[in-house]
Amino acid sequence: MEHRAVFDFLITFTNGGRIQGQGFRLDVPRPSLSAAEVGQLLVAHLGLLMVEEVQLAHLGFVEEPHRGSRGVPLASSDGRRLVELSHPVHHGLVTYPGLPAPEITEYLSRERAEASYGPGVTFQIARVSLVANTGTYLDTPFHRFEGAADLAELPLERMAELEGVLLRTAGNARRGIEALQLAPLSVRGKAVLLHTGWDRYFGTDRYAVEAPFLTADGATWLVEQGAALVGIDSINIDDIADRSRPAHTQLLRAGIPIVEHLRGLEQLPATGFRFSAVPPPFRGVGTFPVRAYAVIG
Repeated sequence: MEHRAVFDFLITFTNGGRIQGQGFRLDVPRPSLSAAEVGQLLVAHLGLLMVEEVQLAHLGFVEEPHRGSRGVPLASSDGRRLVELSHPVHHGLVTYPGLPAPEITEYLSRERAEASYGPGVTFQIARVSLVANTGTYLDTPFHRFEGAADLAELPLERMAELEGVLLRTAGNARRGIEALQLAPLSVRGKAVLLHTGWDRYFGTDRYAVEAPFLTADGATWLVEQGAALVGIDSINIDDIADRSRPAHTQLLRAGIPIVEHLRGLEQLPATGFRFSAVPPPFRGVGTFPVRAYAVIG
């Protein structure tokens, strides 16, 4: 949990204008800020110019997750924290309706190994049969476009140790994530993760019904702003009812890899983390499961 300030405010401007608000909530790096410091963060968050005075009333602090207030630094940390963002893959897992589930069996059992190597010397070698779109996976441009970069050709710097930025839309009744929602983010060269909260339905029939997605204009904005990677904790970056797949098309055409079926994004701050999702370098393959994770601090 992080800290948020709760307060009423009145802001006056040098041109005679004013705005006010009640019960406003603002991310803060620590709960010991003065009213003047909170006022400065409020002005930065709202992007206001020509401010003459900020008056706060009923200032208090609560513990809540950060929501991504602009101009508010994160609390400093003495160490790093690793956050798991992938779904475990198991025998029979259904990731996407209509695609076959993985089959996980043994090629070499411990009993057979002991018979071969000697008493007490055991190994297990698994045999895994799966489609590439299983669990949490990464899409390369080759997934959509013949001749484009596949898993072996996509540079590591597009998948690993990327500075991350998070957009929270969980609890929003609107399914489509549009450019207007993305507009406050600084995304150039960053992994943009879309936290919809839909991962709570993973592995159930509900997961494929009216799931959140990135709209065509949202994808256009991310391409124009130079995002390095886009990830979502939903069944698809696109509306699965739209067979033209505009988000896939625009992002992958621009060389921007996509990570689908993320989980646990509620554990991340709005900024201040690094994201990695690296698959094996198979040639001639456009998608594959990844161990996606974030490093905070």
